[in-house]
Amino acid sequence: GNAPAFARDIEHFTFKLWQRYGDLVRIRFLLWPGYLLSHPDYVKHVLHDHHRNYDKQSPLLDSFRFFFGNGLFTNNGESWLHQRRLMQPAFHHTRLAHFGTVMTDTTLAMLERWQDTGSQPLDIPLEMTRLTLRVAGLTLFNLDLSHDADLVGHTFSVILPQLLKYSFLPFPPLWVPTPGNRRLQAGRETLNQVVYDIISQRRRHLTEASMETADLLSMLLAARDEETGEGMNDQQVRDEVMTLLLGGHETTSSTLTWIWYLLSQHPEVEQRLHEEVDRVLGAQPPTVNRLEDLPYTRRVIQETMRLYPAAFFVIRHAIAADEIGGYPVAANSMIFLMAHWVHRHPAFWEEPERFDPDRFTPERSANRPRYAYIPFGGGPRLCIGNSLAMMEAQLVLATVAQRYFLRLVPGHPVEPEVLLTPRPRHGLPMTLHPR
Repeated sequence: GNAPAFARDIEHFTFKLWQRYGDLVRIRFLLWPGYLLSHPDYVKHVLHDHHRNYDKQSPLLDSFRFFFGNGLFTNNGESWLHQRRLMQPAFHHTRLAHFGTVMTDTTLAMLERWQDTGSQPLDIPLEMTRLTLRVAGLTLFNLDLSHDADLVGHTFSVILPQLLKYSFLPFPPLWVPTPGNRRLQAGRETLNQVVYDIISQRRRHLTEASMETADLLSMLLAARDEETGEGMNDQQVRDEVMTLLLGGHETTSSTLTWIWYLLSQHPEVEQRLHEEVDRVLGAQPPTVNRLEDLPYTRRVIQETMRLYPAAFFVIRHAIAADEIGGYPVAANSMIFLMAHWVHRHPAFWEEPERFDPDRFTPERSANRPRYAYIPFGGGPRLCIGNSLAMMEAQLVLATVAQRYFLRLVPGHPVEPEVLLTPRPRHGLPMTLHPR
């Protein structure tokens, strides 16, 4: 079927299908029918209106279950709902002020280190990965992952392309010792060692701390089943920690990476950003209670996520036959909600390829369909960390913009590569310039 074309070049293959056939395209994907949906109404149908008919039992996610187990990303049904309810308090707005302080302080520490780089180009994807991994460790698990950041970041960067490739072409089985499968096994063992060490340390120091102040890891370890009274075993906790470790850093790291690139290519946007930051903050570091006073900063992030959504597409599995947009959808179909193309749909986005943060002003957003913009998904499975991720991106952007602007190394090619998140295929070396 179309799986080899997906594996070779997701972006160009799906773009050609969208341009030729429109907003709903039926394909054959391995043994299953598949549908590419690129219209907000179709996305709303799957994620909201009929969400009970669309779960995550897609065979495409089997390789991710091998790696992440049954965490929030891959889980389904009552088990998923139980885990979601358990974790929700850790993302409550009352915790955001403390998290914001951690994010700003961690960014300031990165800037102090940057002072020693001189004129040497920075590896921006690596720098953003280090930063967001440390923030994820401190905010979600109350642990400083600085010493493990490079190991964890490198391991994810190696295994994520392999997982995506295996999702599209799941041959040979993962137990066959091919070079790719060996890399996956080694990566899983490396991250398991880090994660199980985190769990072991916390179990030894777990106390009867108030759940109002406990971090997410403490909540997971202290949780008890309402009927049996049993707690989560290390495997269950491991699956959630692994999922949150990835989701807590990879998506924000990708967004920040593209922000620096887009600002370097649009000096008029960068100037407006600097003017807002200087006017509102002066020399004071940003805090959570000042974020509402930085609307243009937020719009820069929103527009970056429109052009480079952290998830190129969202996968669902049709439990029963359905009808979408007047077209029949067979049971057991694989559904691809094409966020990348929904975000560029000319019926909803004027000059869709242009970088224009002001398209997110209240006036211009008022009549836009809710599901024309899905950087965090939607419906009941809206990303649990969406507010946390937006807050982190806004604080990091404002903190860096107070001191520096970044410029791409002249002549360096920039081309998106869709892994789990979009990344610059050839890296993104940038030089640092004090303001």
